[in-house]
Amino acid sequence: MSAEDELAVRNVVARLAQYADGPDVDAYVDLFTEDAVWDMPGAPRQGHAEIRSGSLERRAAGQIGPGSNTRHVVSTVAVTVDGDAAIAESVWQFYVDTASAPRLQLMGTYRDELVRVGAEWKLARRRIAIG
Repeated sequence: MSAEDELAVRNVVARLAQYADGPDVDAYVDLFTEDAVWDMPGAPRQGHAEIRSGSLERRAAGQIGPGSNTRHVVSTVAVTVDGDAAIAESVWQFYVDTASAPRLQLMGTYRDELVRVGAEWKLARRRIAIG
């Protein structure tokens, strides 16, 4: 495992959180492989179209994105790289009311499976556990 690959994987995990809260849905979706699985209990999504649709639905409901006053925070990231595949395991926290009285609403873990696509790392599967 090279330090460069580990850093690239960590940056994908970080960008996923930043772009989930930010204005650019296309940048968010582009971090996933074309056939990626976003596996959240009760709301699984597969492929770019479903992942984009889920993000847009959550934005329309005011749950995420600009103006929602929410933030995803990812920490305690451990990465294992094996050739062109990697696993990143991390803890996530989801804060609401960040502009006035920030409070933790949900937290859990991510188990991310990433693959190298050309010169970039992309998320192939995100398993989300709450709690």
